[in-house]
Amino acid sequence: MTAESRPKSPEAGASARALAPPPVLYGFLLLLALMFAVSYAVGSVAGPVAPGMSGSSDTGVEAPGNGGGDGGGSGGQDMDMGGMG
Repeated sequence: MTAESRPKSPEAGASARALAPPPVLYGFLLLLALMFAVSYAVGSVAGPVAPGMSGSSDTGVEAPGNGGGDGGGSGGQDMDMGGMG
């Protein structure tokens, strides 16, 4: 008997292929990771989008609305208007 005359079992290779994820999934995950890495790099180069958003500021100045002694409910509306009325 030669190798060509033996019938190949379709079940042997099919069960291994059924358990493996499709190759397109690997490509999608690679593309997703690449897009995340690029967006993270661009964001770190651009820096914070507004003053005071870095979170590691040691200036001692608190943003209004953070509960930093503004009376609790005033929201910082009359912080600098001391003698106006």
